[in-house]
Parts: sequence; C-alpha cells; structure tokens
Amino acid sequence: MNKIIFTISTIVFCALAWLLPTAAFATENGVQLDLTTHNVGYIALAIFALAYLLVMAEEFTHLRKSKPVILAAGVIWAMIAVVYANAGHNHAAEIAVRHNILEFAELMLFLLVAMTYINVMEERKIFDALRAWLVSRNFSYRKLFWLTGILAFFISPVADNLTTALLMCAVVLAVGVDSPKFIGIACINIVVAANAGGAFSPFGDITTLMVWQKGIVDFHQFFYLFIPSVVNFVVPAAIMHFAIPDEQPKPTSEKVRMRRGAKRIMMLFLLTIATAVSFHNFFHLPPMVGMMTGLAYLQFFSFYLKKSFAIQNIGSSARPEAYNEFENKDDASWNDDNNEEDTIYNHPDHNYDIFRNVARAEWDTLLFFYGVVLCVGGLGYMGYLAMASEVMYQQWGAFSANVAVGVISAIVDNIPVMFAVLNMEPHMSLGQWLLVTLTAGVGGSLLSIGSAAGVALMGQAKGHYTFFGHLKWTPVIALGYAASIYVHWLLNNSLFSGPPL
Repeated sequence: MNKIIFTISTIVFCALAWLLPTAAFATENGVQLDLTTHNVGYIALAIFALAYLLVMAEEFTHLRKSKPVILAAGVIWAMIAVVYANAGHNHAAEIAVRHNILEFAELMLFLLVAMTYINVMEERKIFDALRAWLVSRNFSYRKLFWLTGILAFFISPVADNLTTALLMCAVVLAVGVDSPKFIGIACINIVVAANAGGAFSPFGDITTLMVWQKGIVDFHQFFYLFIPSVVNFVVPAAIMHFAIPDEQPKPTSEKVRMRRGAKRIMMLFLLTIATAVSFHNFFHLPPMVGMMTGLAYLQFFSFYLKKSFAIQNIGSSARPEAYNEFENKDDASWNDDNNEEDTIYNHPDHNYDIFRNVARAEWDTLLFFYGVVLCVGGLGYMGYLAMASEVMYQQWGAFSANVAVGVISAIVDNIPVMFAVLNMEPHMSLGQWLLVTLTAGVGGSLLSIGSAAGVALMGQAKGHYTFFGHLKWTPVIALGYAASIYVHWLLNNSLFSGPPL
C-alpha cells in the first residue's frame, strides 16, 4: 500500500512539468484563478476521489482513513501553489490555505475537549455503570429495543453519536446473546436514533457543530429540528418494533460503581457546554474558546483528585485494607477491574494525569478532518464548489439540493459534504439551512456505511449487524427520512419564507 501511494505521488509531481506551460491562463484580473477546466483541476479531482475510495475501504485495507486524505491535501495544495506561482502570485495559495487551517483549528480544538471529557467519563466508569444498570433491569427484548433507542437519541446531543452508539450496542450485545435477530435490528435502531438525536444539537454531530461555529444558525435555533428528529427516529422504530422477538432475555446481576469524582465530572462537562454557548452568544467568540476554558475546569479537578487522594491516604501504602476504607468514601470504585497488587500506588487516582485522556482522543479522526478540510478547501479554491453550487442551488433549487445532500451523505461521509455546502455559501433562508443540517445529520442512517456510528457497530457487532442486514430496512428508514423533512417543512414553514442568511 505504501508503494502504491508513493508511486501515485511521484506521478503527480512529475506531471507538474507538463502542467506548467499552461498554468498562467487566467491571470488577467485578480488572484482567484478558475482551474475547473485546467489539467491541475482534473488531477486534483482524481486524487481526492482516489483518497476517498481508500477511506471508504478502511474496513478491508486496514489503512487508517486519515492517511490518504492528508496526502491528498498536501498534493492538491502543492499543485495549486505551483500554478499560482507560475502565474506570478507567489503568496496567494499560502493566504488561502491559512484560512482553511484556521477553520480546522477551531473544529479540532473544540472536538479535542469534547473527546477528552468523554474519555474521562469512560475512565471514571460512568458509561459502564449505565450499561450495567440497563443489563440488570431484566427488561424484555422489545422494551430494551425502545430503551436503547431512546437513550441513544438523548445522549447523542451531548456526547457524539459514535460513543453513544458503542455504549448502547454494548448493552444490546450483553442481553441479546441468545437472540441474534434482536441484536441486528436493535443495532439498526441505535444507529438511526443516534444520528437523529445529533441533528438537533450543535454538539450532536460534526456537521451541526460546523454550522454553529460558522454563525449561520444560533444555538437555540437548532431546537426547531427536535420534533423532525423525533419523527426520523420513531417512524422506522415503530415499524421495526414488530420484528423484535416478544421474549425475555436471561436475567443478569452485573453491578458497576462509578469511580471517585464521576458525578462532578458530568457536572463540569455540562458547565463546559454552557461556557461554550455563553462565549459564542454573549461575547461573540468562537465556541472553541469556551470549550478550551472548560478543559481548564477539568484540569484543575484532575489536580484535586490526585492531591486529595494523596492527603487521605498518607502512610497507608503498606496497608491494603486502606482500599476498603477509601472505597467506601464518596462514589469511588477501583477493585472492580484491577488485579494488580493492592498497594496505594496502583490506585487510578495516584499520579492521576489528565493528559493521558487527552492523548487517548481519536487522533485519526481529528487528522481525517484536517485532510478533508484542506482537500475540499483546495477544490473550492479551484472553483469546483462554485460550479457545484450553481448546479445544485440555482438549477435544482435549494429544497431539492438540500434533500439530495442527505442522500449523498449515505454514501460519502457527511463531513466533507457539509463542509462543501458551507464553502459554497448558497443564499438560503434559515429554514433551508436547518433542512440541510437535518438531512446531512440523518441521511447517513440510510446505509450502514453512511455514518461513523454505523461503521463502528459493524465491527462491534460483527456477524449480527451487517451492511445487507441494514440495507433490508433502508426503505423503512427512508420513510422516516422523508417524514422528518415533511414535518420540518410543516412546523417551520415560516422559516422558509424568511430572508436569505
């Protein structure tokens, strides 16, 4: 694979010698060159298409998705720089790419804080405790079907849809060991619910976050999509309900206690979200600034966890019984999953370091965003987004184009699709911007490969939740997709007639 990538890169850079003689064809007035009919433009499209094919084939090639798009981004912008330099504009590409990097930096820092909080909550056993509680309730398969779906719908607006889906899938796998049919249908329901729940919150999906950070839709305006999102989840769930076995799973008695500070960390996460919203609404600062401020809350609390643990356990390192004494305080739990020697130095709060959780962030995902932002930004700088905007939003019309965005998101990741729409900057009313936010968020549910939640669950529930198993229910999911669009148009019709934003 590395040899293939190296060969492709070599061919591209060698081709520059052929491209240079015709590179200065559009330098009459201004720095923006139209490269849509230029050799560089065609090669850039081919490179991006090849990179994205490798991204879609990650499950089979095991090549992490960030690698091809990062390489493609570098090659595309190198070609742009050569063309502009040949036309006498040595710094034009530099200025343009800095703008793209700024957009990525805001997105990355925001997500880095959110991922860190999720990792800390996972380390403090918050999600394990929730899973154990659900498993031990002895609900029927049909009740668990609805409960996991509803929880996925309401957790994903705060946590990301990927984490939410993995958590709920763990519950389904634990209780459905004797019913593969239940596992398959419940996983489909979880994917649909997690994607639908993320559509009405700025924090629920990367696409909604991008729209909010761009300043197009205010924080409170996302909640116009709440009822359409509910419809998107409930319509297919109500139909799939009848395919769930009307049986009772085997009872279990699993118990997990959260570690010390878990409840306070959840409160800090909510405070961090409030800080991000306040910074954006009242101070007109990027939400990322508020999130980074919230990271400081967590850093100081982690310092408190470490120091308070040391103070309460001074002189107890030689006494294993100190664990039992300490474990009864607050909401601490340690020995549930630790088989190491019972000394105070093995406790999770000893030398607790928040940066371990920062390091556990999904760096492949963050770097994938870097590649996507720069690739799409480069294609936009060449003029392809303006061309696409002309076709979609002028010839098709905004409504049809926004519905199509959701369908495209079922095949291509919704992040580059939404980033492309934002860079097209079509003149649309608030109702249309909310429509494309809804469709880009829930369109990925149409296929199992259409969202990160679906791809992750195919790995977690391998053999139970499959591409073709999901495809069987696609018509039902499409019915929910169409119903949610209709309900949005019906309830928020006045927003469609407003002035373009």
